[in-house]
Amino acid sequence: MAGTIEALVPGGEADPGPPLGPELGPTPVNVQEVVAEINDQTDAFDGMEVPITVDYEDDGAFSISVGVPPTAALVKDTAGFETGSGEPQKDFVADISVEEVKQVAEQKGPDLLAYGTKSAAKEVAGTCVSLGVTIDGEDARTFDDRVDDGQYDDVLAEA
Repeated sequence: MAGTIEALVPGGEADPGPPLGPELGPTPVNVQEVVAEINDQTDAFDGMEVPITVDYEDDGAFSISVGVPPTAALVKDTAGFETGSGEPQKDFVADISVEEVKQVAEQKGPDLLAYGTKSAAKEVAGTCVSLGVTIDGEDARTFDDRVDDGQYDDVLAEA
């Protein structure tokens, strides 16, 4: 009867109610222990939706894997806003720095398709475009060109 449960939970704020409770209830694990462990492991993502996977065994043993929140959630948290723009090409809701773009790219790390820091930053910039977020005060749609022109070589240098 061993199995796996996948869910999105609020970072550091999971509880035994839905979506976890109904999934964990029929399993042999101690639901309160699982929830406490999830909250410990997701505390750094306070309030953001975090993907988690709970693998459990017949004897009640369990392990938890924590994923990284979606790029949009990381950008929103970094820039400090709740909802993206309804017209992202015209109405901008926030501005983030190139350093913050790099930080989000590093947080997403292996979840991105990019091979390097510059490419990862470009992926994050694409999310900024759809949310209506500018980068260093300029439209995120021009970020790729600015990166390709070497404008951010010092910030986006490979570690």
